[in-house]
Amino acid sequence: MGEKKILREYQRQGAVEGVEILRKFGLVYLAYEVRCGKTATALEICRLFDAKRVLFLTKKRALSSIRSDYDDFGFGFNITIENHEQAHKMDNDYDLVVLDEAHKAAAFPKPGILARTMKEKYGNKPIIFLSGTMCPESFCQVFHQFWISNRSPWAGYKNFYKWAGDYANVTQKKINSFVINDYSKGIEDKIMGGISHLVLRRTQQESGFASIIKETILHVRMSNQTYAIADKLLKDLVVEGRDEVILGDTPAKLLQKMMQLYSGTIKFESGNSMVLDTTKADFIKSQFAGKKIGIFYVFKEELSLLKQVFGDDLTTDLDEFNSTDKSIALQVVSGREGITLRLADYLVFFNIQHSAVSYLQAIDRMTTIDRPNNEVFWVFADDGIEDKIYKVVKSKKKYTTNVFKKDYKL
Repeated sequence: MGEKKILREYQRQGAVEGVEILRKFGLVYLAYEVRCGKTATALEICRLFDAKRVLFLTKKRALSSIRSDYDDFGFGFNITIENHEQAHKMDNDYDLVVLDEAHKAAAFPKPGILARTMKEKYGNKPIIFLSGTMCPESFCQVFHQFWISNRSPWAGYKNFYKWAGDYANVTQKKINSFVINDYSKGIEDKIMGGISHLVLRRTQQESGFASIIKETILHVRMSNQTYAIADKLLKDLVVEGRDEVILGDTPAKLLQKMMQLYSGTIKFESGNSMVLDTTKADFIKSQFAGKKIGIFYVFKEELSLLKQVFGDDLTTDLDEFNSTDKSIALQVVSGREGITLRLADYLVFFNIQHSAVSYLQAIDRMTTIDRPNNEVFWVFADDGIEDKIYKVVKSKKKYTTNVFKKDYKL
């Protein structure tokens, strides 16, 4: 057995503050920036709380990491570590619940499956919430996270709509021919002030990190066929082949198809997928030859494309990545949280997802307290759609950064 790990001073202090909040209010939220040690702090809170049986819910890829922290720091309480999707199968015999990546329960105006399940099974339990991106796209995303607990400061509101009447500037927007209410414009100071007594914040800078993330956009010219298909789809909203059809008959569907095309794959109306253009992957293989890289992709068929180009030099297994010279390919949603790619020379994004969580979490996968520089590369098609998505996603960063920089008052 290796030497027992020791908590950093700010983690110990955070745990002391956190357990007092938990005892007083029945819930505490650790809004620590990525890589600041939320897990270890939460586990120490569990110990100080004198929890006998703890349920720790996290992402599937993070299960082994959570178990390692529990073992390495020498915690002795009974713990069950499961992925979020198994929450509905777990029993109710726990005296403390930890919800990692709590932003997964942030959907609104109606609660998502995870939020509903958590409230039904554990709403009356003490809860520790963890996230580095508490509200990545709207301050209104905090409502259903706290709604999970029967001790929510907004427990007096029957539902999100009633709450939004007091905490959001509700406007209207038109989608196709329908006019709907837009609840995303939360009143920042009022919302964050209402939960400030329950939230512990921690930035990387406060935690001793000196890391700088440098982002570089690289452009490549895709094949003529790719541009021809994309142009026709934009013009006609449909491309018919001999056996398959590409259909972009709604704005959301058209956006998805364009994202696929400009990275070299397509999913047909039949459900079949196909590699159309290996230009991006060929460019990445050449540009980063001899380097150990982490590649994030978006669509399933993109992994087939990357394997086709990289062959045996690419793995999807984190343990193999850590123990060999192979690069790794990860789907951005499953790989953006709960793991470290600290052994990578660079991170390379093969495609970009229209998600602030994916952006903020994924670019930080190489960050460690003793690594001063991290280089992240985005590979976009010339005259493609990725640059526009990148600008939109970057603009949403303010919601997360404001959580850390403002001193909100009740």
